[in-house]
Amino acid sequence: MIKGHGGNIYELARRLGCETSDIIDMSSNVNPLGPPHGLADFLRKEINTVTALPEVSAERAVCAFAGKYELDPDLVLAGNGTTQFIYNIPQALGTRKACILAPTYSDYADACIMHRVEHSYSMSEESREFKPDFLQFQKDIEGADTVFICNPDNPTGVLIPADTLLSLCKSHPNKNFIIDESYLPFVIRGDAESMLHCGLSNVIVLNSMSKIFRIPGLRIGFLIACNKKAIEKFRRHMLPWSVNRLAQEAVIYLMERKAETDAFIEATRFFLETERNRFSEAFKHVSGIKFFPSTTSFMLAVLLKDQTSDEICSALADDRILIRNCSNFKGLSERFIRISLKTAEVNHNLAEKMKRLLK
Repeated sequence: MIKGHGGNIYELARRLGCETSDIIDMSSNVNPLGPPHGLADFLRKEINTVTALPEVSAERAVCAFAGKYELDPDLVLAGNGTTQFIYNIPQALGTRKACILAPTYSDYADACIMHRVEHSYSMSEESREFKPDFLQFQKDIEGADTVFICNPDNPTGVLIPADTLLSLCKSHPNKNFIIDESYLPFVIRGDAESMLHCGLSNVIVLNSMSKIFRIPGLRIGFLIACNKKAIEKFRRHMLPWSVNRLAQEAVIYLMERKAETDAFIEATRFFLETERNRFSEAFKHVSGIKFFPSTTSFMLAVLLKDQTSDEICSALADDRILIRNCSNFKGLSERFIRISLKTAEVNHNLAEKMKRLLK
């Protein structure tokens, strides 16, 4: 069973005796501008297609995704979210020992635990604003055959430049590097930082549709490799019909409308940049909290006085606002929270409420 995830909107709604729609969920890292215009109407028209099986390996969706990103479709797999691939990695790669760049998403460790694979962590430190120390990181990955890197990272929002990653992966050709780019679409000029076209046989890239297009309920993600040998390792662990019919159609709809999709992503990036700056500025003179620089839709903060994340999260939850308590991230503590930005009005209202709560 997955452990370590954040706010549960269904549980909070039951506790408060309200509908989930009554709760402002700022714990979920999805695009506040999404889903893209027209997608919901398109899916309503396609609803009757669920009476037939989807394509067994989502072939058309794979081709549409590969076409947009100029990839060989034979080097792309579609799955039931990137989660499916994360939990397949230890088996598919025959991992004996993994190293995880942390603090980060808990599923990398949970996948290792599920398959009884030894794993360790290389910790990025608060004193460096969670930017990795690559001299230490290279020491930490000695002995590991699989390395997990979320880029940009969840929950810190730190982005590792592509040239740094490229150098790292080239320096360790006998290690498999899993680069999870689920949040990269939120980054200004993020396409230039992708490892999709790195050409390295020891690199596996994960790409999520859930976050940027705000369709987590459809469950659609992609795994991209640089050679067929690596893809075949994963293909052996794929279940037929892993991607449902509506998810497949959504991918085709979005990928074939390249100009509209690119414009949507670009608008999202600049909206979030404005909101990150505005939200941080609201706390400029508040001594009880510090927000760390972020490149994504979410912002990590540390509480600087004697309040805990549980106290702040509980007080906001009573007001039907859900934020992420980060105390269960490896390497963080009861002093850390994460805010996922929403509309300008919602962000402003949260800032005002938090300033009243902070001592």
